[in-house]
Amino acid sequence: MPRRDARAFTMASSWYRQPVLWFGVLVFIASLAGCVWLIVVSVRHADIPMDTPHTVFGVPVGGSRSASP
Repeated sequence: MPRRDARAFTMASSWYRQPVLWFGVLVFIASLAGCVWLIVVSVRHADIPMDTPHTVFGVPVGGSRSASP
């Protein structure tokens, strides 16, 4: 039978009693929530296509012509 001190040490050092672990889980969940939020916001705002003669993978190769003020 293990000593009482060893049993108390084992219970106190369990993974769910480590505050650094819970902080890491909290940061991970917050970063996932931020990613989901950015995706939702970007879906709501459409990207206006530019009139360019040539694109590579949908990205304009040259600069755009803006209207003169």
